[in-house]
Order: sequence, then C-alpha cells, then structure tokens
Amino acid sequence: MRRMLIALLSDGHVLIEGVPGLAKTLAVRTLAATIGAQFQRIQFTPDLLPADLIGTQIYNPKTGEFTARPGPVFSNLVLADEINRAPAKVQRALLEAMEERQVTLGDKSYPLDRLYLVLATQNPVEQEGTYPLPEAQLDRFMLKVLVDYPQRDEERVIIERMSGKRPPAPSAVTDPKEILRARKVLNQIYVDDKIKDYVLDLIFATRYPADSGLKKLASLIEFGASPRATIFLVKGAKANAFLDGRGYVTPADVKAIAPAVLRHSQCRQRPHLPGGDLA
Repeated sequence: MRRMLIALLSDGHVLIEGVPGLAKTLAVRTLAATIGAQFQRIQFTPDLLPADLIGTQIYNPKTGEFTARPGPVFSNLVLADEINRAPAKVQRALLEAMEERQVTLGDKSYPLDRLYLVLATQNPVEQEGTYPLPEAQLDRFMLKVLVDYPQRDEERVIIERMSGKRPPAPSAVTDPKEILRARKVLNQIYVDDKIKDYVLDLIFATRYPADSGLKKLASLIEFGASPRATIFLVKGAKANAFLDGRGYVTPADVKAIAPAVLRHSQCRQRPHLPGGDLA
C-alpha cells in the first residue's frame, strides 16, 4: 500500500506481481475508493484488442463523419488486471497513455486527466497462459512491487474481515485535487547534492559494476538502469520523505524505494539474482 501511495504522489505507474488470490485487485480498487477518483478495471485476456483499451472511431452514415468513442483508459486510476495475459500488441496500446498522457484515435489526440495512474497486476511469467511484457512498456512502470503470501496472523485478520456477512467497504478520505496539491509540495522537498551523487552511484553501478568495485555482479546484470530510473529514484525518495513528514530526503529514503525501482526492466537482472540485491 505504501508503494502505491508513493507512485500516486510521484505520478508514476505501478506493476504489481504475485500469484492469484493475494488481493492485488482489491488493493487497487480500495486505493481508488479512498481518494474519490474515477476508476476503471480492464481484464486482460488473450482475445483482447487494442480498441478495447483506448477506444475507437465510429462512422456515422448520416453525417458521413467519424466520432470518437473513448475506451476505459480515460479514467483517473486504471487497473490493468493480469496484464501479462494479453499479447504484446494489446500491452503496447497502453504505451502512449502511460508516457504521453494522451490517446490518439485516428488523426486526433485526446489528453488524459492530470491525475492518471496505471496500476497493472500480473502473475509470475512462468505460469501457463502468460506473455512477457515488452521491454518498452516495462520501462514505463516506476515501481515493480512483489506481493507475497500473508503471515499467519495477517491471514487470521483476513478471515475475520472477509468471511462475515458484510465485508468492510472503503470510503473516500481525500480527493484528486488534494493529491495534485500534494504533488506540488513534493516538488519542493529538498534533495542535497550528496543524495543526488548517491543516486547516481547506484545507477552507474548497474551499468558499469566493475568500475564500482562490483566485479562479481558484472556477469549477473543484463542491462543497466536507464535515466528514467534515475528520475524515479529521486521522485520516489521524495515521496517516501513526504509520507514520513519530512521536507528533505535522506539516504534511507533512497534505500527504501530502490529495490522496487531497479528490479524490473530499468535494471534487468538474471533470474538467479533476486531483485533488489544490488540496491
């Protein structure tokens, strides 16, 4: 939940990975309800078409003109449920929306709302019926969050909450305007030059591990982190400091967010190196 809040404040997208049944979808739906945002859920399936996401143009024979019919991506929070169950052409349909915050239908582009966030869930790629996400799309996600099984005492709470006659329902505690105002405050959080150098040290260690005295990691990293990851690290560290009530970033803020930023395509690691070990 904290990672999703960090992404919401940082204006970044989130990829949530875990086996079925871990309440990934419920978590995203709850977040949308608590901020009073417009929410759309898209169930990704092998037969899904790009038009099912972004919309299409409908021809009107009476006027001889095409009119746009927007798809479900025109929302504040978009849940791309089981995103890796759809083929690459469907997944790529989200690229423009995620990066440019607009959707092109025909020869016209339509801007998305200022508060726009894609939260995608996926099952581990080794399961049947899944497709690996394209590298270009993975790089658009600010964070990759791994969801594991709950602890025994946590699952006991789940039993109490969800097995009753009426499961608890979330209510709005803020609104999109407040989130946008919080983002302006986030931009004012102070980042010292030493923190910036620390972030750069981490990023360049993924690209040239031998130069950083990490020769053993050189054979374990396929691709170093991109400049987009550098930006995500700084933004995520600011959001972490904001949630802790501080107006400045510390190295602990960078460490707290680094594994979620570096574990996917920006810093692709070989399977036998768990994500986040470098960070």
